[in-house]
Amino acid sequence: MSRNRLIVITLGVMLSLFLASMEGTVVATAMPTIVAQLGGLSIYSWVFSIYMLTSTTTVPIYGKLSDLYGRKRVYLVSMVMFLAGSVLCAQAQNMDQLVFFRALQGLGAGGVLPLVFTIIGELFTLEQRSRMQGLFSGVWGVSSVIGPLIGGFLVDQVSWHWVFLINVFPGVTALLLVWFAWRDSGPVKKANVAIDSLGALFLTLGVLSLLLGLNELCTVLGWVFIVLGCALLGALVWAERRAADPILPLKLFRERLFTISIVHGVLAGWAMFGSLSYVPLFVQAVLGTSATQAGISLTPMSLFWTLASLIGGPLLLKMGYRTLALGGMVLLVAGTLLMSRIGLNASEIEIMVYTGLMGAGMGLCIPAFLIAVQSTVRREELGVATSTVQFSRSIGGTIGVSVMGVFLSTRLASYLLAHGVDPLTVSLETLLDPVASASARIEGPLREALAISIANLFVIAFAAAAIGLLAVLLAPGGKISQLMDNRR
Repeated sequence: MSRNRLIVITLGVMLSLFLASMEGTVVATAMPTIVAQLGGLSIYSWVFSIYMLTSTTTVPIYGKLSDLYGRKRVYLVSMVMFLAGSVLCAQAQNMDQLVFFRALQGLGAGGVLPLVFTIIGELFTLEQRSRMQGLFSGVWGVSSVIGPLIGGFLVDQVSWHWVFLINVFPGVTALLLVWFAWRDSGPVKKANVAIDSLGALFLTLGVLSLLLGLNELCTVLGWVFIVLGCALLGALVWAERRAADPILPLKLFRERLFTISIVHGVLAGWAMFGSLSYVPLFVQAVLGTSATQAGISLTPMSLFWTLASLIGGPLLLKMGYRTLALGGMVLLVAGTLLMSRIGLNASEIEIMVYTGLMGAGMGLCIPAFLIAVQSTVRREELGVATSTVQFSRSIGGTIGVSVMGVFLSTRLASYLLAHGVDPLTVSLETLLDPVASASARIEGPLREALAISIANLFVIAFAAAAIGLLAVLLAPGGKISQLMDNRR
C-alpha cells in the first residue's frame, strides 16, 4: 500500500477514534439542559449507562466479525451505526427516545473503538505500530480533555442538539477517507466458516447481565443479574469448546502473555477508571470547588497519559515490553497509594499530581501489552485478540466503579452513625448543589466523613493496582521482536 494511502487511512481512523471516545464525555455537560427540555430525570443515568453497556458488550463480537468479513466492511458498518445514532439522538423528543438512540450510537462505537487499533496492528510494521499506538492514545487523551469543553460551548452558544450533530460532518469525512483509500485484503478466515451464533448470544447476554447487575449492585435484582451473567458466561465456555470457529477462541488463553494481558487489563481498568469516577466528587464536595473546577482536576491525568504513550512507543523498540509495563504499573500503584492518603487539607494541586502519576502509568503499560499481544497472535486472530484486551479494561472499570460505589455508601453510612448522624437525613445531591452548599457550608462530621470515606475508597484501587503489578511480573520477558519470532 502506498504511503499516501496509509496517511489518508490513518487520518480517517484517527478521526473516528476521536469522535467515538469524545462521545463518552461531551454529553455530560449537556445533560442538565437536555433534562430541563425533555424531562425524564428518573432515567437520567441511563443516557450514560446504555452507551457504556452497548459499546462494551459488543467489542469482542466486532473483533471476531472483522476477522471473518474483513476490517474495512465491519468498520464502515460500525461508523454508519454510530452516525445514525448521533443524528437520531439530536432529533429525540423525550428522554426515552434519547436513551434508545444512545443505545444505537453505542452499538456503533463498540465496533469503531477496537477496529481502530486492529487496523493499526494490520497496516503497520512493529516499528511503525509502536509510534502509532502512542499517537492514537494521544488522540484519546485529547478527546477526553476537550470533550466537556466542547459540550459546554455548544450548549451555551448554540443548542444541545449539536452535541450529537457535531459528529456528522467529521464522521462522514472519516468514513469516506477510509472507503476510498483502503484496499482491504478481505476476510482473514475462510468464507464458508459458520458464524458462532450461540457463542455470540451467550457472550452478549452474559456481559449485558453482568453489567446490569454491577450497575444495581446494592439491590436484590442486581445480584440476580450477576448470578445470571455468571451462568451465561459459564455457558459461553461450554459453547466455545464445541464451536468450529468460536467467537472468543479459548485457546488464546493458553498463551501466558494473552492471559496476563487480560488480567492486567481488568485490574488496571479497575484501579484507574474506578478511581477517576470519584475524584471529582472529592474535589467538589470536600474541597468546595465548582463542577467545572472538579473536571479540570482530571486534566493532568489525560495529558500525562498522552505524553507517556508518545514516549513509551519508541522506548518499546529498545527495551522489553514487560519492563515498560512494570514501570507504568509502579506509577499507577504510587498514584493510587498517594490518593488513599488524601484528607480534609488536601489541595487541588496534590490531586492533579497524584492522578497525573496514574495517567502516566496507564500511558506506559496499556500500549505495551496491546502491541505485545498484536505481535504474537496470527493475523486471523488479530481482531478478536485486540478487542478482547480492550474489553478487559472496560469490564475492569465497570467492576471498579460499582464495587467502590458500594464501599463508599457503606463506609459513609457507618462513619455518620458513629458520630450520631442519621445517614437517611443526608443527601449527597445537596452537597453538590451549588445553591444549597452556598447557604449551608459542608462542615463538621459530614465533610469529614466524606473525606475519610473517599480516601478509604482509594485503598481498593491501590489493592487492584498492586495485584496488577504482581500479574505483570508473571508475564513472559523479552523484547517484542523476540516474541514475534516465537509466534505460533
